[in-house]
Amino acid sequence: MCPISASEVGAELSARYVKLSTSLLRVASMGSGPPLLMINGLGAAIEMWRPLATHLAKSRRLIMFDAPGTGRSPAHRWPMRMSGLSRMLVELLDELDLAEVDVLGYSWGGALAQQLARDAPRRVRRLVLASTTAGMGCQPPSPMVLAVMSSPLRFGSASYLTRVAPLIYGGDARLAPLARELPLDAWLARPPTRRGYLNQLYAISTWSSLPWLHTVAAPTLVVQGDDDPLVPNRTARMITRRLPNATRHVAHGAGHLWLLERPQTAADVIDRFLTGDGRRVS
Repeated sequence: MCPISASEVGAELSARYVKLSTSLLRVASMGSGPPLLMINGLGAAIEMWRPLATHLAKSRRLIMFDAPGTGRSPAHRWPMRMSGLSRMLVELLDELDLAEVDVLGYSWGGALAQQLARDAPRRVRRLVLASTTAGMGCQPPSPMVLAVMSSPLRFGSASYLTRVAPLIYGGDARLAPLARELPLDAWLARPPTRRGYLNQLYAISTWSSLPWLHTVAAPTLVVQGDDDPLVPNRTARMITRRLPNATRHVAHGAGHLWLLERPQTAADVIDRFLTGDGRRVS
């Protein structure tokens, strides 16, 4: 494990590289208390969690990582399916000596979180699925939104990101260029590699949890903005119905980025679920 200086990731984060059998992951931790593994969205680095992490770390230990090919984790030479990435996370938990964690999966990361909960049910205590999909079989976003998401260009161009944000993210992004809370410096400074981005697209391209979602027993909170062009509300309802122990929270007027645009509200909802009876969040 190679230490990373605190100045690289911010004084409140402790980060290092963890060598696994198939991967070298940059992993950061923040806060103390019950462990929460946070799985990020498509192309996003650890620093993108900053607005939400600041609030969640008050009551729990956050485990964040750069997926292969994002942030400062090198990309896999050959792409993996979700099942392979799930095995990577189990190995990471072993390396960190974490027998059981709560898991927050956001967007693309929500798909991987579902796979982890299926493959390693004893490692997942509670599950939060935010602005995510069950994959093939769900209502897809519009062709224009899919076209924009097929490229990592928004991570490298501020002007392009500002132009496409209302289209692909909805919610608060329709009212202003982008919310003040968003860590745009990290967004633009740590773009994913082309290979890493394509590998993530490959992992989710033919994936679906619909055939087995009913077997995921972990208490689950499905959180969704009601103005999310990437993940239609119908998808969140479908996921909630398929899961045997799930409840849904809808953020009114919010879009795909609501965890980051409204971090205090999002943290309160997530924290109530993780510390409560697993069902009541509002």
